Amino acid sequence: MKDLQHLYYFETLLQEANNDLVRQAQSEGGIAIGYTCYHMPEVLLNLGKCFSVRLRAPRTGSMELATYYMSNATCEYARALLERGLEGGYRFLDAMAGVDGCECMNRSMENMEVLQTNDPDKKSFFWCNMEVPTSDNEDCVKQVAEQISRKVLKPLHENYGIDISDSEIRRAVDEHNEVCRLITEIGNFRKRENPNITGYEFHILTLTSYACPKYLILDKLRETLEELKTREPDKKKNYRIKVVLIGSEIDDPELVSLIEDSGALVVADRFCYGSFPGRQEILLNDQENALIQVCRQYLESTLCVRHCAQHKVQKRLDFAAQLKNEFHADGIIYEQIKFCTYWSYERALASHVMQNEYKIPTLSIDRPYLSRTSGQLRTRVQAFVESIEIKKIKARNAQEVK
Repeated sequence: MKDLQHLYYFETLLQEANNDLVRQAQSEGGIAIGYTCYHMPEVLLNLGKCFSVRLRAPRTGSMELATYYMSNATCEYARALLERGLEGGYRFLDAMAGVDGCECMNRSMENMEVLQTNDPDKKSFFWCNMEVPTSDNEDCVKQVAEQISRKVLKPLHENYGIDISDSEIRRAVDEHNEVCRLITEIGNFRKRENPNITGYEFHILTLTSYACPKYLILDKLRETLEELKTREPDKKKNYRIKVVLIGSEIDDPELVSLIEDSGALVVADRFCYGSFPGRQEILLNDQENALIQVCRQYLESTLCVRHCAQHKVQKRLDFAAQLKNEFHADGIIYEQIKFCTYWSYERALASHVMQNEYKIPTLSIDRPYLSRTSGQLRTRVQAFVESIEIKKIKARNAQEVK
């Protein structure tokens, strides 16, 4: 296929956390708020002149310092962020909005604060760490709203003079929803029999919407959508099967590239930093406080494995099967970063249930934070592709015999 016009530009933006657009927004008076997790409502970090930056550690090398403070038996994502923080890679931030998502992320955020990885010259800088409930009932909604008000909105108003009114929250939701609509429309091209966008390209676009000020990428997202409406796919399919990729944090597009180079086109992305559920619109009514509605929708829509109530577990399984059918995939790949406590349980359970109860071919893998050079992963994906192809051949032969 012909290269997307803005793909190289988006790829360049993802090479560092403090990218060109972040610097441009700050030069225009913007306030950069770092965060790491879906449980910190992204839209509430984009009030007034604030903009959210979901933290990544691209091109990570050694993690020796972070390992010293956290041990080598902890999540590499959390260690990579700490390592980048110790290197000074996040000193551009004006605040850090963390969440009590897991013990590894707690340790990472705690060490960043204690070791003073922020810029000491930024006198208005503040740290916060929000507790995350494990379900989504109304008591949980009230808990999240109270913490957001006290730990995020109040410091933004007091330290930076940010308007935190109901009307400003609704304005931020409108901007957020425009990005979500564009990403969703672009993603829907993957439902075609022969998609005209790859999983790698889509992941680049989605990641950019997390890592950059949204108002500075809207025009290029709109142009990309228009470009895809007339983009012709390769006449000969350059993949062998289609898969849904589900799992823990993926901010490394090279993992998706590795999977697709092995013959499996990623047509749906249900993982942290993906479009499900991170790029679904937030719907507000006029009768209820906007903050409460935002917190409720984040809690109800989250597919995080931290939520262990039975109805949330079942929702994740059903949603995985729904994506497989809606995007016409042949199978599902469940992945986790090594040493991830929550996903080590979910991956083992879900991959078994999907295979044996939903009858969906499923591959289960664990991986390092950066996977681009993993020959073992490549081999396992290739074997999964071949197994599905063999099943298709057997099913076709059985049908012909009938």
